[in-house]
Amino acid sequence: MNISSIVVHVRPENSADVQAKLSALAGVDVHAVQKDGRMVITIEDTPDNAPSETLMQVQLLPGVLGAAMIYNYCDEE
Repeated sequence: MNISSIVVHVRPENSADVQAKLSALAGVDVHAVQKDGRMVITIEDTPDNAPSETLMQVQLLPGVLGAAMIYNYCDEE
């Protein structure tokens, strides 16, 4: 199991669109959204994607200004 906590900064006018796109990504959960465009998400590994690959997808979404890993937890099942 590998879970990463990510802070995503988006343009406030794109917040709803980016939130919908984030929620559609496998292993991604949106936990908090601020009016200024900051979001807190978690990424859990899936059979198809490693969290690092998903983080790269998040960073490339239109409207995303930046995404940074804040915490990572890894445990063998």
